[in-house]
Amino acid sequence: MSKVMIIGAGGVGNVVTQKCAQLPDVFSDIILASRTESKCKAIAEGVKEKTGVDIRTAQVDADNVPELAALLKQEQPKLVINVALPYQDLTIMDACLEAGVHYMDTANYEPLDTAKFEYSWQWAYQDKFKDAGLTALLGSGFDPGATNVFTAYVAKHYFDEIHYLDIIDVNGGDHGYPFATNFNPEINIREVTAECRHWENGEFVTTPAMSKKAAFTCPDNVGDYNIYRMYHEELESLSKNFPTLKRAQFWMSFSDNYLKHLEVLGNVGMTGIEPVEFEGQQIVPIQFLAKLLPDPSSLGPRTKGNTCIGTVVRGIKDGKEKIVYCYQICNHESCWEEVKSQAISYTTGVPAMIGAKMMVEEKWLEPGVFNIEQFDPDPFMEAMNQYGLPWKVIELDEFNLDQ
Repeated sequence: MSKVMIIGAGGVGNVVTQKCAQLPDVFSDIILASRTESKCKAIAEGVKEKTGVDIRTAQVDADNVPELAALLKQEQPKLVINVALPYQDLTIMDACLEAGVHYMDTANYEPLDTAKFEYSWQWAYQDKFKDAGLTALLGSGFDPGATNVFTAYVAKHYFDEIHYLDIIDVNGGDHGYPFATNFNPEINIREVTAECRHWENGEFVTTPAMSKKAAFTCPDNVGDYNIYRMYHEELESLSKNFPTLKRAQFWMSFSDNYLKHLEVLGNVGMTGIEPVEFEGQQIVPIQFLAKLLPDPSSLGPRTKGNTCIGTVVRGIKDGKEKIVYCYQICNHESCWEEVKSQAISYTTGVPAMIGAKMMVEEKWLEPGVFNIEQFDPDPFMEAMNQYGLPWKVIELDEFNLDQ
């Protein structure tokens, strides 16, 4: 039984809190902290109503290391579950080091003023965490997170050597709005409009954003979708931790309507991250746009349909080529019924809870900084089936996205 502190009271924070509260034998004391404590209290009320579990709340500025470290020293949790903004990863890691607390997140650090996704800043903490006897688990969401574990699982159980990896993220949900993002608009748009990078022949190859398109048919009647190649941070850690990979790519589905809106917003400068002066004030266009768009946490009751996220791995087993697809399908309406969330937050929040469970039960606990695929995938995969994200593995006769 362990005390944990969850930092971040958005859609994912709600799911993580709800799922942790469902396991009182594992998470004996839960503190939910955010810059805006009223959001924490609203989540706590929902958890109390649903589970009967009392969640304590706190106000904290996660950008302020002394303030956060003081709260951690006062509460002394075993683990911080960071589901705040990725801009805050490093300050939260610093506070954990100062207070002697294990750390976990769902997305890699990103500088506020540069649309750049790299693990280098967090990997640089390896010696600090190792010397402190603390664990930092990076990327325990879905992608990154479950997709990394899927890769590790099929590599362990189905292959002698893996050569080709395609991570495919399809959201077949419909929220009814002309344009909205399924998670933080600023992070979402920065991610989608960034230059694409994929791993090939020992190096990252850069191509324009969204310049490679393919058609993909999801299993289990989820449907047919256009998917686009883009950069995602798990490619960086997976290409490092599975050095036999000859190529690794990430694909995501987008509707024509979404892409047209994004193109127009980009053309008029609304996706820019550099401040502009307006009536004597400095305004960042993408931050202003985020205020105009629907709050992702409000999409839950409106969203219908399914997500389908998984990894297609090609490699060698017993001297013969083999293709394996490991995937998970999640229903938006079912997520809303269980935890008042749409499936995007749910598929991120459940793996965050599971990663935390692995750590507090000391199944995954080793001094240093680790990406999720570096630990044994089996207990995590078992827990996904148990706690709301059942998955399947199928073998394919052929697979080709080179269209």
